[in-house]
Parts: sequence; C-alpha cells; structure tokens
Amino acid sequence: MPLTARLLALLVAVTWGLNFIAIHASLEQFPPLLCAAVRFAVIAVPVVLFVPRPRGVPLRWLLAYGTGFGVAQFVFLYTAMTVGMPAGLASLVLQSSAPFTVVLAGVLLRERLSGRQVAGVAVAVAGLAGIAVSRAELGGAATLLPVVLTLLGGLGWAFGNLGSRLAWRNRVALGVPPSATESLQLVLWVSVVPPLPLALASLALEGPARIAGAFTGLGTPTGLLAIAGLAFTVLIATLVGQVVWSALMAQHPSSSVAPFSMLVPVIGMLAAHVLLGEATPWREVALGAVVVAGVLLGASRSRQRPAEISGDLRGRGEELVLERS
Repeated sequence: MPLTARLLALLVAVTWGLNFIAIHASLEQFPPLLCAAVRFAVIAVPVVLFVPRPRGVPLRWLLAYGTGFGVAQFVFLYTAMTVGMPAGLASLVLQSSAPFTVVLAGVLLRERLSGRQVAGVAVAVAGLAGIAVSRAELGGAATLLPVVLTLLGGLGWAFGNLGSRLAWRNRVALGVPPSATESLQLVLWVSVVPPLPLALASLALEGPARIAGAFTGLGTPTGLLAIAGLAFTVLIATLVGQVVWSALMAQHPSSSVAPFSMLVPVIGMLAAHVLLGEATPWREVALGAVVVAGVLLGASRSRQRPAEISGDLRGRGEELVLERS
C-alpha cells in the first residue's frame, strides 16, 4: 500500500477508536439492539429517498456487506458492551476482525498470503487469546462472555469486509476502481440493510416497554450524551470512517488493509482511560501491544521478486475469469 493509503487507514483507526466512547454514551440510554437499529435507521431513511443505489454492485454482495458489518457486528458488540465489556477493551478485542478477514480472504477469495502476513496474524491472535485468558482469570464466565460476544462481532465485521471487497471486484480487476462518490453510495446503501432486522429483534427481545422507556428522558445529561454519541457514530464513524475504509478495501488487497483496524485500540483504550476512567490491567496492556505488533508486522511489505509479481497478476486474471463465468 502507498503512503497515502496507509495514512488514510490510520485516520480511520483514530475515528473508530473514539467511536467506542460514543457507543458507550449511547448505550447508557438505549438498549443494545434498539441502539443499533436507530444508528442505521437515521442514515437509511434519507438514503432510500435521495441516494441512487451504486451501479455495478451485485445485490448479493450489498446484502452480505450489510449483514456482516451492520447486523452481526453490532448485535454482538452492543450486547457485549451492555453486559459488561469495557469500551477500551472492546476496541481491542473487536479488532479480531483483522485476522479473521485475512484468513477468510485466503480461504474464500484465494488471496495469496506472504509469510510476513501469516506471522503477523499469528502474533495478533496470540495477543487476543492472552486477553481472553486474562479476562477468564479475573472474573470467570461473567467477564469471559463479553469477550466471546465481541469476538463474534469481529467475525461479523470480517464477513462484511469480504462483501465490501467483492462488491467492486470485477471493476478493480479491470483497473477501474470505484470513485469516492461510488464508495459513499455503497456505504450509505449498506446502512439500508440492518434497520429492519435489528428493529424486529429489538421488538422481540427487548420489548415495547423497554423501547418506549429509552425515548424518555432524552433531555437529561445522559440522554443528551446518548444523542451526541449517536451523532458521532453516524456522521463521523460511518459516513467518514466507513467510506474511506470501503475505498481502501476496494483498491488494495484485504490482507494489506485489514490489519490497520487493529490500531484502533491504541486510541480506544487511551480515550476510555482518559474520558471514562477505565483501568486496564498492565498485562492486558502488554497483550494489546502484542496485538499492535502483529498489525505492524502483517501490514509491512517485503520486496517481491519479478516471478512473484507475475504470479500475482496471473492469479488476479484467473479470478476475473471465474467471476465472469
């Protein structure tokens, strides 16, 4: 990846790191499934009315992107944070999406993985596993369950990443990557997928009384902070962060882009400590550093020999033929 792409990926990491503080504020007022439904409904309504659907994106990949990124990720993440997952630690564990994405891209998309990338994934997974063990030792199942739920959210995000990449696969293979406008259209239309299933799940599992109660007291400090958190999530994390991320995933291999998401905890854990007063055990901080080391190892590029480059190009040509058939 060129330097500009790396800086953009870093910007997304900062945005998403701060987003966990915004989510925490929102969940103080809204139950998790309702909170996720409102988050996407705020975008979905004007999108359906005013934004054209992105041309050339197969419906199956739009649905896959929206289901993975919008439904699976946030059902598990918001539920995890509601049942006790600290915001800072959530920002770390959710980045399991990066190794999940790299592995799934290798298995399902047949993307070639370098030894350096495999090693980076292994280091990051070791750090995440250490955090899970630490949580289990600190509080048993009560603190391990939120970690497991957050890991499932990371897996949902990984499937969403693949849907994002496949949405533009044919055009990128032809050397015509999506424009910024087209990337924005895709991200906006992805937000149309989650509201209905999330609203139905909220109605069934959280109930009408809890839903109605969430909309009372919005003028209180807690309610106002919840609204501000939703605004940050919608306008900054989604419309800025996800647009940039979608464009990067479309124009570069998933295995090169995805590891940058594991830099999110650097911001998330620091912000949670400063703004929320969250205390994280030093061993988990050290394990977080291991995760970040895996990011840097997996994202760095080694020189390719001409034969390897030729093989990569040949592999991409074969993928395009398969997509057309």
